[in-house]
Amino acid sequence: MTEATKGLVVITGASSGIGAAMAQRFSEAGHPLLLLARRVEKTEALNLPNTLCRKVDVTDATAFRDAVKEAEATYGPVECLINNAGVMLLGQVDTQDPMEWQKMYDLNVVALLNGMQLVLGDMKARKSGTILNVSSVAGKKAFPNHAAYVGTKFAVSAISENVREEVADLGVRVMSLCPGAVDTELLGHTTDQAIIDGYEEWKDAMGGVLVADDIARTALFMVGQPQNVNIRDVVITATRQQP
Repeated sequence: MTEATKGLVVITGASSGIGAAMAQRFSEAGHPLLLLARRVEKTEALNLPNTLCRKVDVTDATAFRDAVKEAEATYGPVECLINNAGVMLLGQVDTQDPMEWQKMYDLNVVALLNGMQLVLGDMKARKSGTILNVSSVAGKKAFPNHAAYVGTKFAVSAISENVREEVADLGVRVMSLCPGAVDTELLGHTTDQAIIDGYEEWKDAMGGVLVADDIARTALFMVGQPQNVNIRDVVITATRQQP
């Protein structure tokens, strides 16, 4: 596929970290982009060509849909949706504020389903298209102080595999990308300082963690395969990360 004919890529949570790194990599590869984030000024500051930046909270299904339709009117149908938006609020079940659970499930799971619903019907009709859901190593195994977050990421991994099976015969790809510890803003959302300190010690103990571009390069490799090749599920961590 030449640069002139590459299809629209939609990236949620594109204002920083993994989302911003993905935006840069997919833009360099020649894709037009729709970048969705609540901090639209940060996506605009990336100054990428053939890119629409919209201030959207993806838990708002109507706003999500309107932004996608606007981008499709300019760049054609969504070739790839990357559900990257997410929040990690660590805590123990007996003491954590239940509102933090709700926030994680709304963004990490329900908003992801909203996005998939928006694009799947057209992808199935075209018998082409890719959805890449950013899950986590925490979507594979448990970690201390992660119970509610782990639940959201196990959901992402399970939803991805379930829908993959449903649409495979129609030529549509659903992929799951599961990073380990990455140097992003994600940990800063946690409100328990003792948990933050312990997490930072764990990162230091392994001699450093991944950077956002490690995940972005992996995503571009996965999506860049021919449509008849689906790299279904990738776990990527720092070499010294053991759990």
